[in-house]
Amino acid sequence: MRDETVSAAQQAELQGGVSVRDKTGPVGLREATATEAADDSGSGPEAGTEAGPEATSVNGAPPRPLPWEELVKTALLGTDRRTAPVAAGAEGNAPGALLAAAAVRTVRYRAGLRPAAPAGAPLSAARPDERPPLPRAARNRLAQLLAVRTAGGTDRRGAAPDLTELLPQWLATALRQGFAAPHDLLPALLDAARARTDLRPAALAFAGPRALWLARLNPAWRFALRGVPGGAAGAPAPEDAEGVARLWEEGLFAERVALLGTLRERDPARARELLATTWRTERAEDRLLFLDSLRAGLGEADEPFLDEALADRSRNVRSTAAELLSALPGSALAARMAERAASCVSLALTGEPRITVEAPHECDAGMERDGVTAKPPANRGERSWWFGQLVEAAPLATWPGRLGGRTPEEVVALPVDEGWQSELHGAWCRAAVRQRDAAWSRALLGSPGSPVADGPGAVSLAERAQLLGALPEGERAAWVAGFIAAHGLSDSFQLLATCTAPWAGPLGAAVVDALTTARRAGGYPWSYSGIMGLAERCLDPAEAPRLDTLTQPDPPVADPPANSTTAYWTDAFARLTGTLRLREAMHAELTRPPA
Repeated sequence: MRDETVSAAQQAELQGGVSVRDKTGPVGLREATATEAADDSGSGPEAGTEAGPEATSVNGAPPRPLPWEELVKTALLGTDRRTAPVAAGAEGNAPGALLAAAAVRTVRYRAGLRPAAPAGAPLSAARPDERPPLPRAARNRLAQLLAVRTAGGTDRRGAAPDLTELLPQWLATALRQGFAAPHDLLPALLDAARARTDLRPAALAFAGPRALWLARLNPAWRFALRGVPGGAAGAPAPEDAEGVARLWEEGLFAERVALLGTLRERDPARARELLATTWRTERAEDRLLFLDSLRAGLGEADEPFLDEALADRSRNVRSTAAELLSALPGSALAARMAERAASCVSLALTGEPRITVEAPHECDAGMERDGVTAKPPANRGERSWWFGQLVEAAPLATWPGRLGGRTPEEVVALPVDEGWQSELHGAWCRAAVRQRDAAWSRALLGSPGSPVADGPGAVSLAERAQLLGALPEGERAAWVAGFIAAHGLSDSFQLLATCTAPWAGPLGAAVVDALTTARRAGGYPWSYSGIMGLAERCLDPAEAPRLDTLTQPDPPVADPPANSTTAYWTDAFARLTGTLRLREAMHAELTRPPA
């Protein structure tokens, strides 16, 4: 073999670790293997050194080590251009000797690897979980739910319950009961949390300290260490002032966000002071996310820091700071916005009481500094855009005094001149949501029986859903029940999503009645698939008996219509009742017996 370089086939054989095809080559495989077995200095193709028949010995000295990289370089360049780091043998066949040496190393690698380093110290034990173990029935139920998730879920087209959607409720109930997770199910539970981010808070709280111990050993579960005090390797507990300062200065961005969020929940002032130490040196996108963390525990003490952020060089940071300040009715920014908004809205001096609007004619530097965005979106007028931002940021307490001492209901009921009602009421809706004002939210929602798109203030279902969030839970459920009784379920999905589960009392009864009416009216069941799925997760299991009659198929008819939906409705109600009873059984399994 006298070629300049190793052939392509030989290169593939060398790079892929293919052994010599014939033991009668320049370096016989049998002899070479025996010699290699006698030498235990290497561990395979990736080993750094090798000593064997391909190594050379000078004056009886130990064989010269041959790095694997040297063999690869020589093969790629060719034995005529680069001296082979192996003996060519009696026939002077350097390419064959090179391949044989590579084959010997590959065989040795495939035969088994030697430990690269001595065994490390034994792992420390996980912190014990003092919570009581799950009852056997509940443990078996959890195994079933996790197995269904691994298998890819259930078929939503049949009458069987969708088990994949029951895991969040199971975890929430187990946490309320204070049980510990079974050790043998922790890997499956961590895999489920990895696949579904909405499961992570409850799954990790239920999994307990052993989950963090496992997460340090498996990179796939590293997400479990984020945001947990002391969870990530080297992450300090909030009480460790020195460790907190070090992590804030040296940590990765995700670690710093998690640290700031943890501190904000426990000590808002300390979190804000920590952020202030590096605020001026942070990137704009990082400042924006850090600033957003101040929403938790927002209070008057945050005003000086937020007021300073109003002068930030980033427009997004300025807007976020202005939004947070406007949520503090006593802030200086809120007072400035109230003065600007009040100059735009007044009562008419003649005729019937009504509201007149004079929108701003320009967006000056002061308005921009206070978070007003000067350039409107497409298809939006400048003046109405500026006006809406001013009213949205003004404290709602501004308007009763400005509009004749009227209550929020009376203010909202006033007519508005020149087509400004939608803009004014929409801004009040956003202000009520931002300021969490129940009185104004109640006034803007109006009666649940009013037309869907013609309430006193809310002009869309999305705005109504946001306003409902400011009401107490009981009042919210009662309002949605009234809406369903008046309008049915077609427009109620967003509103129902704001209600706390389980839907009991008037709300549960309204949902069941509306579903019954929809079936009897011959509606298409797939049009209600979202509502049905929500009902499976949120409807009170006590409503199951009222649905039993709906799971029975209608009496057969001689000539059924081609588009009959009876079978679909029957399956849908069978799945709903089956899920409700399964949820009831799950709760019973997790109910701790009295001591």
